[in-house]
Amino acid sequence: MDLRQMLPILGVLAMITLPPDRCAGPPVEQGATDQYTQARARMVREQIASRDVTDPRVLEAIGRVPRHLFVPQDEVRYAYEDRPLPIGYGQTISQPYIVALMTQLARPAPTDRALEVGTGSGYQAAVLAPLVRRLFTIELEEPLARQAEERLRTLGYANVTVRHGDGYAGWPEEAPFDVILVTAAPEEVPPALVAQLAPGGRMVIPVGPVMEAQDLLRVEKGRDGAIRTEEIIPVRFVPLRHRER
Repeated sequence: MDLRQMLPILGVLAMITLPPDRCAGPPVEQGATDQYTQARARMVREQIASRDVTDPRVLEAIGRVPRHLFVPQDEVRYAYEDRPLPIGYGQTISQPYIVALMTQLARPAPTDRALEVGTGSGYQAAVLAPLVRRLFTIELEEPLARQAEERLRTLGYANVTVRHGDGYAGWPEEAPFDVILVTAAPEEVPPALVAQLAPGGRMVIPVGPVMEAQDLLRVEKGRDGAIRTEEIIPVRFVPLRHRER
């Protein structure tokens, strides 16, 4: 059996379409957060720290984010399991391990400006935001963008700006970025995103055909502008869609 077939789906499952009323909606009451504290600690200990995520800043950040507030009400019971979950519009929230791994691979620093392509429910943004100075995040599906913007504002992420738009184009007026995270898979690395990396910047992105195992890549731009690409692990993500031209 091919190694890719033996691996669990690490990213997000493709082609899950839900009606709008099943999409991640308003956050669960804040008072409900306490009952999930132990589940979140167990998630970090068993699913993430026990594997190859060792950066203490990343572990602390993901341990603080209430993942159950980023999923639909009828998925809350699965919020701290090691699996992706549907959030509507054919999109999913990635499993906690892959979120933590991608964040660690990007090596975020407190002075960094970061770009996320594929906001979804806002979970990856919530993990990354405390680790950088500013975070800009783009979502193609307008309802998801608006929901994520409201959710992140409610939870106090003041350094995050959400845009409804086409992630293939990046966010040129705010470039360059020290960190770029892409949470859906194009068939090749978009040139616009490479161009928007700052010298010394890191981009983490899944690349490959739809419905096949893809490669999670780390793309680094040297201080001299040279590009170095490193294959990390096979993954499977939903496709990175963009507007027809």
